[in-house]
Amino acid sequence: MRKDKKRSLKRPIQVVLSSVVAIIIITALVYVTRGRDIPVLNPHGIIADQERNLILLTVGLGLLVVVPVFIMLFTIAWRYRASNTKAVYQPDFSSHKGFEALWWGLPCLIILTLAIITGIYTHALDPFKPIDSQVKPVTIQVISLQWKWLFIYPDQKIATLNYVDIPKDTPINFMISSDAPMNSFWIPALAGQVYAMSGMSTQLHLMSNSVGSYVGTSANISGDGFADMHFKVNSMSESDFATWTQKAAVSTSSLANTDYKKLAEPSHDSSEATYKLTDASLYNEVIMKYTSPGGSM
Repeated sequence: MRKDKKRSLKRPIQVVLSSVVAIIIITALVYVTRGRDIPVLNPHGIIADQERNLILLTVGLGLLVVVPVFIMLFTIAWRYRASNTKAVYQPDFSSHKGFEALWWGLPCLIILTLAIITGIYTHALDPFKPIDSQVKPVTIQVISLQWKWLFIYPDQKIATLNYVDIPKDTPINFMISSDAPMNSFWIPALAGQVYAMSGMSTQLHLMSNSVGSYVGTSANISGDGFADMHFKVNSMSESDFATWTQKAAVSTSSLANTDYKKLAEPSHDSSEATYKLTDASLYNEVIMKYTSPGGSM
C-alpha cells in the first residue's frame, strides 16, 4: 500500500517538475529574443523576404507532424498509465487501418509537399539568377581577405573596405571571390549566404526594398579574426547613391596592384575605407593568380 501511495505521489511530482522546466525554457527563450532584431525573420529585400516565407512555411508543415505526435504521446501516456484501471487493454489496436493510413499518409504527404516546394524555390532563389527589373543593375565585385571584405565597383571606378553602399530598388549583382581561406558572404536581411573561394568567381543577386543599414558577416570560420569579420551594408536612395559615388571617385586614397598587396596582408583592422580604383582588372587578377604558375600577381 505504501509503495502504491509513493508511486501515485511520484508521478504528479514528475509531471509538475517537467512542466516547470518547460515553462522556464520557454520563458528564457522569450526573454532572450524579446525586442531583438532577427534579420532572417525581418527581411528588407525581395530575396530575403521569399527566404523568410520559405522558412515559416517549412516550419509550419513540420509542426503538422510534431504537434499531433506530442499530443498523442502525452494523451496515451496519461490514459494508459499504471494507476488508470479503467483503461481497456486493446492489443490489436495498433493494426487499425484508419490510424495506420493517417500516421503514415500525413508525413508522406508533407514530405512530398516539401519536395515540390524545395524544387520550386531552388530555381526561384538561385543566386546566379538575375533579378527581373527595368532598373539597370549595379555590379559589385567582392574579395574576401584575412580578415576583412573588399568591395570593388568596376563601373564607378571606386572600392570600399568593410562597407558597401547600394541603391534601393535596384538589382545588385555581386561577383564574389576570395584571396584568403574559403569564406562565406552573407547579408541576412537581404539574401542568403554564398561561399567565397580563391581562384573562383561566384554570384549573388539581391535587391533592397528599403533605406537603412544592415549587417553583413562571414558565415564560415576562416581563422583567428573570423569573429570580427563584419561589414556594413548601407541601402540608400538612387540620388544619394549617385552623390556618394561622385565623392568616392575623387578619394585621395588609390587602390592599384601594389596598394592591394599591402591591403591583402592578414590583419585585425575592421575599419572602413574608401579608395579610387586605378586598376580596373584587379578582381580578375586576384582570381587568375591562383590558376597561373607561381600563383602571384
